[in-house]
Amino acid sequence: MGVKVLIPTPLRPYAGHRDAVTVQGHTIDEALAELTSQFPELKKHLFNEQGRLRSFVNVYLNDEDIRYLEQGRTPLKDGDEISIVPSVAGGSALIEVPAERVELSHEEIRRYSRHLIMPEVAMEGQKKLKAARVLMIGAGGLGSPLGLYLAAAGVGHLGLVDFDVVDESNLQRQIIHSTHDVGRPKLESAKERLLAINPHIHVETYETRLTSANALELFADYDIIVDGTDNFPTRYLVNDACVLLGKPNVYGSIFRFEGQASVFYAPEGPCYRCLYPEPPPPGLVPSCAEGGVLGILPGLIGVIQATETIKLILGKGEPLIGRLLLVDALKMKIRELKLRKNPECPVCGENPTITELIDYEEFCGIEPEPEVEEGRPWEITPVELKERLDRGEEIVLLDVREPQEWQICHLPGAKLIPLGQLPQRVHELNSADEIVAYCRSGQRSARAVEFLQGAGFRKIKNLRGGILGWATHVDPTVPRY
Repeated sequence: MGVKVLIPTPLRPYAGHRDAVTVQGHTIDEALAELTSQFPELKKHLFNEQGRLRSFVNVYLNDEDIRYLEQGRTPLKDGDEISIVPSVAGGSALIEVPAERVELSHEEIRRYSRHLIMPEVAMEGQKKLKAARVLMIGAGGLGSPLGLYLAAAGVGHLGLVDFDVVDESNLQRQIIHSTHDVGRPKLESAKERLLAINPHIHVETYETRLTSANALELFADYDIIVDGTDNFPTRYLVNDACVLLGKPNVYGSIFRFEGQASVFYAPEGPCYRCLYPEPPPPGLVPSCAEGGVLGILPGLIGVIQATETIKLILGKGEPLIGRLLLVDALKMKIRELKLRKNPECPVCGENPTITELIDYEEFCGIEPEPEVEEGRPWEITPVELKERLDRGEEIVLLDVREPQEWQICHLPGAKLIPLGQLPQRVHELNSADEIVAYCRSGQRSARAVEFLQGAGFRKIKNLRGGILGWATHVDPTVPRY
């Protein structure tokens, strides 16, 4: 019995870079067993040591969530389609926006005239937009189209949380910023642009990292929270804070050519933890900085988030509560998956165990950086490496990035073995050699060092800061990306 298994982008390197695989099986268990027999590297990413499906991996049968049914023994028939969806950070009014005391000026009436003549918006709806308070987490790829369209639509009070500065590499997708903004705080640039689009709104900025200590206080004054973050600790923090406060969480995520969007609102449907009870282990899902993202993709997902936000304010249409949109820009295909509320969810379930915000870095398995970085025996600085190379020492330079990154720049004489291929190609390295591993910023190469140490390599070091560190401290002619 043939069924098709759709492979998501993060797992394709372990499935021969295929986006779909046809397998044989009468049940989900049998189909996944056949899949992992064809591609053994997939097994550790899909199943834990006890052979159970990992909690950050969801399985859908013909777009139906089957996790809370007899998932493994669910029968299959010819032509069925199984989707693997890992985590990548009604018509009734769901929120009350008090718009009775809000009035529109003549200038605003002219500005929003195309809204005002729509019966679904009209004067009452535009007043709701003006009275609404929306907090955007992040002023980057998703926050750019989101902020631009919410400002243009007349959402009266926008809050922005960010603490980064504009980098040249942001400009390929973060369209709220421009070339002359490079080096400026993102909040400063974003606020200036939003007010230039619509001087009738108020923009409040919070130049701070969102943490368990400040999230509840920041969220309390807003009607809707929109998650435009790019890391798992903040995604779980946003979710839990929204559940505890009863706020809608408009979710979006992006990776390469694929994106996800939904609305998590615990009083009416599932939350983010219902979809992904636990995060993937650190390093399994690359960030946009490591894996890349099509510049247009955050525009697509950010516009969906803006649309859902406006629908929630107006109380019109069918919000994405209980539904997950999967956007594949490469195929220009949008799929909708049904989401179920998990009655055992630790934050929004029937007997919640999370009643206050926790340490989300620890929850996601991210170890804190030591206060003093100097003296790590398994690290070497770019300057130290340059001095040793200049002395003529024989050092094997191991580049663990992807081939497309190698084409941008690489250190002379380096050997390329992408991190995902290292277990199969470790025999190409000699444990007797002095080896320095490097990647873009030092994170992937640190995992390579850890793996090689476990394989018996003792003369292995990580280049601190990666090739970006080399460009900063040794050779400024090396391109930064």
